[in-house]
Amino acid sequence: MSKDSSLANLELNPNDADVLIRFVGELNKNIKLVEKNFNVKIFQNGNKISISGDEENIKKASNALIDLYASTSNGMELSREKIQMVMNNNEDLQAVSASSENIKEYVIKTPKKTVKPRGKNQNNYLSNMNNYEVNFVVGPAGTGKTYLAVAKAVEMLVNESVKKIILIRPAVEAGEKLGFLPGDLSQKVDPYLRPLYDALYEMLGFEQVVRLLEKEILEVAPLAYLRGRTLNNAFIIMDESQNTSVDQMKMFLTRMGFGSFAIINGDMTQIDLPKNIESGLGHALKVLDGLEDIGFTVFNSKDVVRHPLVRKIVDAYDQFDQQKN
Repeated sequence: MSKDSSLANLELNPNDADVLIRFVGELNKNIKLVEKNFNVKIFQNGNKISISGDEENIKKASNALIDLYASTSNGMELSREKIQMVMNNNEDLQAVSASSENIKEYVIKTPKKTVKPRGKNQNNYLSNMNNYEVNFVVGPAGTGKTYLAVAKAVEMLVNESVKKIILIRPAVEAGEKLGFLPGDLSQKVDPYLRPLYDALYEMLGFEQVVRLLEKEILEVAPLAYLRGRTLNNAFIIMDESQNTSVDQMKMFLTRMGFGSFAIINGDMTQIDLPKNIESGLGHALKVLDGLEDIGFTVFNSKDVVRHPLVRKIVDAYDQFDQQKN
């Protein structure tokens, strides 16, 4: 590829007509997404592509197009989510790709799906789950905090590395208390655990999830039910942990038994606790900072793999909060 400060010429190989059709998308929609994201103009003629614009943006767009064409050549369909993920990965030219020869890419295998990391931070998260028994994972919605934790839990259960999976969420959500919701305890807890259930169905299938619940190999419980218990040989996921109090977080962390693994997920910008109560997640991050036996993963808006608007919304809220403070 030859280029100057305003133009790059790219040749895609192999020159496969079927691959090219899927690569550009209907009415060139895939190319247009890359153009808009990197603020460049892209001209495509067969397997030859010209890109004009700012030099740095040209390089990012070129790398993204090469990655997308390689994915298409390997038989992958280019969903909007996949395209956004690839573009996010190429936003930072200094970042090392998780597929680099110098970095091991961690993959999770579940009965229904093989899960691969979407970017450098997700790969670091998977690496930490392999290396630490306790992991704190902080970042905005849509970065894969819960999904990847569930995938790892399922993999370890299937491989018999743990004997059960325990899913926990604090019973505080957007100012509502469980006591005001209709139904028995199970019905009250379930809506708050829906993201966890959805991930489990995708990895194991609905019928298998039901069987595991019946056998109590998969346990779903509010945080308060852990008091007085010691959890051995279990993979424990606490979601939305920013809504724990300091005492609740300490209680949870001291429930760990032999052969257990814990993932503590949270988003410090989405705290629903009363203003006079300190977040147990925020407190724990300060208390445990520097402790070598615990893994810490921090995601940011660039790691969001939902609709591209989610990333912009996260950034807008961050900027507003910074200006306010």
